[in-house]
Amino acid sequence: MSQLKSKKNLINWDLVTVNPNDKNWDWKDLFCFWGVNIQSVIGFSLITSLYIIYNLNSFVVFFGTIIGSILVYLFSNWIGKPSQKLGLPFVVLLRSSLGVSGAKYFGFLRGLVGIFIFGIQTYFLSKSFSYLIRIALFSVEPSSLDQDIFLIFLFGLNLIDWISIVLVIIFQTFLFSSGMIFNKKLINFSAVIVYLGMLSFFFLILLSDVKLTSETFISSLDYGNFLDTNNLVPLTVVAGTVFAFFSIIILSFGDFSRFVKNERELKKGNLSLLLNLIIFSFFALFIVTGADIFLKQDPDNLKAIFTNPNDIIGKLDNLLVTNLALIFIIIASVSTNLVANFIPSQYSLINLMPSSLSLKSSSIIISIFGFFICAFWLSLLSQIGILSFIDTFGAFFGPMFGIMVADFYFVRKGKLINKDIYSLDKAGVYYYSGGWHIKGVYSVILGFVFSASTIWNSNLMFLQSYSWIIGAFVAGFVYYLLAKD
Repeated sequence: MSQLKSKKNLINWDLVTVNPNDKNWDWKDLFCFWGVNIQSVIGFSLITSLYIIYNLNSFVVFFGTIIGSILVYLFSNWIGKPSQKLGLPFVVLLRSSLGVSGAKYFGFLRGLVGIFIFGIQTYFLSKSFSYLIRIALFSVEPSSLDQDIFLIFLFGLNLIDWISIVLVIIFQTFLFSSGMIFNKKLINFSAVIVYLGMLSFFFLILLSDVKLTSETFISSLDYGNFLDTNNLVPLTVVAGTVFAFFSIIILSFGDFSRFVKNERELKKGNLSLLLNLIIFSFFALFIVTGADIFLKQDPDNLKAIFTNPNDIIGKLDNLLVTNLALIFIIIASVSTNLVANFIPSQYSLINLMPSSLSLKSSSIIISIFGFFICAFWLSLLSQIGILSFIDTFGAFFGPMFGIMVADFYFVRKGKLINKDIYSLDKAGVYYYSGGWHIKGVYSVILGFVFSASTIWNSNLMFLQSYSWIIGAFVAGFVYYLLAKD
């Protein structure tokens, strides 16, 4: 079927309402979805650092994690229901509260952040690929890595690094441009494989010295003085940190919930986030503390323990185990990059130019920009405060969430006019003023001011983990007051 191309509509077959027959996601698919969102190098390091590095009470970390995941559960249900009910992705739903033109440019902010993080994640993913290439070359001819061609540096990268980046970009572009049917299979496969990998490493480490590894793991679980009032602040910090980790995916969760069968499956699937965090935290913490025994390091010095899986792999002297570990990390990183960065960016780009772009063409654009971000990350971008740039644009996400929830639940009462949400006709309900809903724009900007202040104002940085929620509440409340009848 050829795509409708009219200056009077915003129809794109990748953005239209999902056919009820294609709503085939259930709670098990969402379990895998939340699984791949936590199964990353960053997620691994975050969880283990909370438990080990910061010397927090383990029960404080555990319950803080639970509280944070409950917040994610509630917010995901709120933003997921409209898309599940109407079959619309995030950027199309945004047209109701910001106007058909306003949604293009504000929605593109989500894509812009996604593209930048995709490039950064790809850089770290390429390092795992480069390790595999080095291992392969070393296995064939140990002296080959000493050749001048492998020692030439360009923008801080040698030949193997450049080859790895190109391979990773091509690999991801090929995988991610196939559509949601394939993406669903990839998400489910990745979640299961990574957990099987973690289970394998669990037994590998445990069986190396059952008594010592068990004792070390148990000793790392500090539960003394849990009821101490001094734990209240750390508890809120942990909860906020966990929420902040998932906040980038919450805004665009509708890109996935639109494929869920019904609201019951949606809520059951989102609840599985808690189970994922418990399972992943247990394996991650055990692997980190046990690996110290496995590597014959110093289990009594917790600050010296590696919390980054790449650091652990770098110390392994078993080639087979090293290769398997790298493969598991690659699978986890690729799937996380898909759901958290690539798919939301695809929809954002298509929404920006609906008559011109498709999943494949948007994939190529993302990959081109991702390549340059990846290639220049080490030598340039990491040195100029690009993460502050990303955080600043991310401060729009909470406010956009707030107005979307207020619009759907309190202003529109769950009803949207489907034909108008794809129309550029001036008589359309969502055309507003030149395609912009000024009340929505004002609400988002005001929420952004409150959210961004926790990033840039040193006196308010203690609230940074909750900046997303603050921006969402302010923008949502203001929007309701302005837009209600």
